[in-house]
Amino acid sequence: METKHGLPEEVIFCKKCIISNQRPNTSPEHKKKDSKIGTIGFKDGVCDACRFAEMKKAIDWDAREDELVNLLNKHRRNDGRYDVIVPGSGGKDSIYVSHMLKYEYDMNPLTVTWAPHIYTNVGWHNLQAWIKSGFDNILVTPNYKTHRYLTGLAFENLVNPFQPFIMGQKVIAPKIALQYDIPLIMYGENHAEVHMFLKNNFSPLMDIANFTRHSVDDELYFGGIPVGNPYDPFRNQALLRMGQHHIPPLEEDILEKGIEVHFFSYYHNWSVQEHVRYAKSHTDFKGAPNGRSEGTYTKYSSLDDKMDGQHYYTTYVKFGQGRATYDACRDIREGVLTREQGLEWAALYDHEFPHEYFKEILDYMQISKEHYWDIIENAKSPHLWSDEGILMHTAWGES
Repeated sequence: METKHGLPEEVIFCKKCIISNQRPNTSPEHKKKDSKIGTIGFKDGVCDACRFAEMKKAIDWDAREDELVNLLNKHRRNDGRYDVIVPGSGGKDSIYVSHMLKYEYDMNPLTVTWAPHIYTNVGWHNLQAWIKSGFDNILVTPNYKTHRYLTGLAFENLVNPFQPFIMGQKVIAPKIALQYDIPLIMYGENHAEVHMFLKNNFSPLMDIANFTRHSVDDELYFGGIPVGNPYDPFRNQALLRMGQHHIPPLEEDILEKGIEVHFFSYYHNWSVQEHVRYAKSHTDFKGAPNGRSEGTYTKYSSLDDKMDGQHYYTTYVKFGQGRATYDACRDIREGVLTREQGLEWAALYDHEFPHEYFKEILDYMQISKEHYWDIIENAKSPHLWSDEGILMHTAWGES
């Protein structure tokens, strides 16, 4: 059967959670996408994220904390300068990481935020609450016209309106680290804890390929279009006007300065539920004002950007799994939900369309409603969808 997006033809569901092998891995956003994408690893019917969740029970977290202390001691400064960068939005996870580093480990963090496409009220509130809890913050806001143009390109060509945000999310902290001479960057959770391959969990470091380029001559892709495309002068000019915010730093500059990008989840047992409690007890952190976010049953994740709902809806269309599935898988691994409960939540909300900001999103991407739905329909892969709807849900209980 024909498949799209380079997905595997056979659909396999995890026996422990409800993720399928259609879940794509993280890859460098500025490089050309291959016809075949990497998807989450499976062994004996169990996804690598669930396998690692089981392995975490045997990790000596005291020893991991000793590793963290040694790392921080290496980078700690006593002259008032920043000694670690914490990228984040003011959500539960960035609050947890920055507070722990400052108030438990006596570090002096600089927090760095890559602005959303369009701020939500609660997202802006949480950013301010984070800053007010005792942190300096650099908010990097890209050129509005360029960013919306790239977003439209990414939706048209990749059905991925979130790509320009992800680009900045990966490269802005290393670029600030170069400017401020701060060799240590601490992100929150390693993506491999929820997708990718098991082996990616065994290092505290982010793969440098995700946030650098080899040389100034590297061919960079944005929204599926190479910078320097001679066949489209207008598009080429618009891409070249991006300035420095979207373009990755050079690998040699990062290595020369000894900049390392670490995941806090390698050193501390990562728990979303605990981070919600922590954020609410240490800041004026708030959840979704309507009691839950569109497309899911939870209210404490991905709150800052009006584009978030579209991001998860397009993953549902392309890969057969949306926001509720991702939340349920995480909660199943943390023991908050059973697999049966996760199936119920996903069946109830995965397909929910994000109506709240839809008109604003169309205006932002400068496309018509009719063209939007043409793109969505064309993105559906025949091995996941039929004329009656998605085929994925009928297979959930068969794993």
